[in-house]
Amino acid sequence: MEKGKLITKGHIVTDLKRMGVAKGMTLIVHSSLKSIGRVIGGPVSVILALEEAVGADGNIVMPTQTEHLCDPTEFEDGYTDEELKLIRDNMPIFHPDLTPTSYMGFIPETFRKQDGVYRSPHPHTSFATWGKDARYLTQEHGHDFSLNEHSPLGKLYELGGYILLLGAPTNSNTSLHLAEYRQNNTFVKEKIWDVKVKEGTEEVWTTYRDINNESDDFDRLFDDFYRETDFVKEGMIGEATSYFMPMRQMVDYAVGWMDKNRN
Repeated sequence: MEKGKLITKGHIVTDLKRMGVAKGMTLIVHSSLKSIGRVIGGPVSVILALEEAVGADGNIVMPTQTEHLCDPTEFEDGYTDEELKLIRDNMPIFHPDLTPTSYMGFIPETFRKQDGVYRSPHPHTSFATWGKDARYLTQEHGHDFSLNEHSPLGKLYELGGYILLLGAPTNSNTSLHLAEYRQNNTFVKEKIWDVKVKEGTEEVWTTYRDINNESDDFDRLFDDFYRETDFVKEGMIGEATSYFMPMRQMVDYAVGWMDKNRN
């Protein structure tokens, strides 16, 4: 670990409160542990600080997506037919209590294992939640159109949740995917995803429908939202430059932005 200021859970709680995080809030968190600095206790201290900041009447939500369970041709080619069959035949199904996250980072990977945390059942785009509404936020996460208004994101929007980018890049803002289902243009086409599930006693490959979600322009969208509105608060949490904003206002803005800028 590089030399620098030692950061405690108490420091993080103070910084979160200074950013505007308050008791009773529902907060979706995207995080980078490395960006926060030399945290005593690592991801555990960050998680406990987040939970202390919102209290027992609040909720903490983190994406726990599992890209590695997709069909092997989805993100990598070059397999032989024999290798593809071997991978597909032996790919495990999604186990909410066991399956690790894909590229989410140390904080959500630790968070999903905590007692009292619920994880939604979607095999590719699950979310983990802690707090008063944790069970509600994660139940009935259907396969089709998995980030729409019926998903945990839609329920976060309904509850008036907030977004915290805790040292995370601005293009990691998962909440913006909700806006993609509401935009009026045809930028995002429908896509069929392969997924392995359990049917009876058998594990079989099947498909579900979704849109071809795109995040390449999320950083530009965020920059415009930050410049054109007063909803984003910027501050330091530990050593991490962080951003805090209301989800509903950002998603509503994003719908219009996408209609204008995507074609």
